[in-house]
Amino acid sequence: METSNRNFKDYYVIDLAHIAKAIFQKAWAIILAGVLTASIGFSMAAFFIEPLYSSSVRLYVNNSSLSLGSASLSISSSEISAAQSLVRTYIVILKDQTTLEKVIEKAELPYTHDELYDMIDAYSVDDTEVMKVEITSKDPYEAAKIANCIADVLQIRIAEIIKGTSMEVVGYATPDVHKISPSITMYTAIGFVIGFMLATIVIVLIALSDKTIHDEDYLLKAGDYPILAKVPDLYDDGVGKYGYKKYGYSSAKKIGKENDK
Repeated sequence: METSNRNFKDYYVIDLAHIAKAIFQKAWAIILAGVLTASIGFSMAAFFIEPLYSSSVRLYVNNSSLSLGSASLSISSSEISAAQSLVRTYIVILKDQTTLEKVIEKAELPYTHDELYDMIDAYSVDDTEVMKVEITSKDPYEAAKIANCIADVLQIRIAEIIKGTSMEVVGYATPDVHKISPSITMYTAIGFVIGFMLATIVIVLIALSDKTIHDEDYLLKAGDYPILAKVPDLYDDGVGKYGYKKYGYSSAKKIGKENDK
């Protein structure tokens, strides 16, 4: 049982060495595959994937004195948790179907409220009373138009729903022609990694399925088989593939000439 375990272990040690050697010998193929897939990733990001643009508007939530229905609420501007809660309330009102339909109507957008909902991202800026509304669109000018329209519509909606409060525009949105996605660098890097990994996996699988006996060391380490004889390669001059000095073709030719004499 000890011998079997030792042979089993040695068998996998020599396999790992063979796999490492196969990867090293085919390193050029792995790099080439990575470069090819990186080129595909670059081409997709640069020419085939439609770019997206973003524009944002900042709104200040005035919460010094609020009344919701018959209940009055007084909040100090220093109470950050209360400000965050109020911003979250405003975000819910912003993404309400009625609000979005008013934005679609005012801006004359070719979207449904669900499609517009997916284009909007709203959050508190650094846990303050300033709310940022970001719009992502295929057109930078459309993104700015929607953001500014939301600022106008939301102020009216907030005043209608939460009495005694107000919302001020800190800064209106302007078109930003720099696309936010896709990232050419990211797609190129991902393409290279995919090609590199796929090529490596293929080479490892080929090496694992290779049952060829490459040298006597493989036999000695894979099993307790004695080497009784070795047939030299008379046509391979110099150092052999696995580091063994073999008889070359010139040596065989010289021996043949000496025998003719």
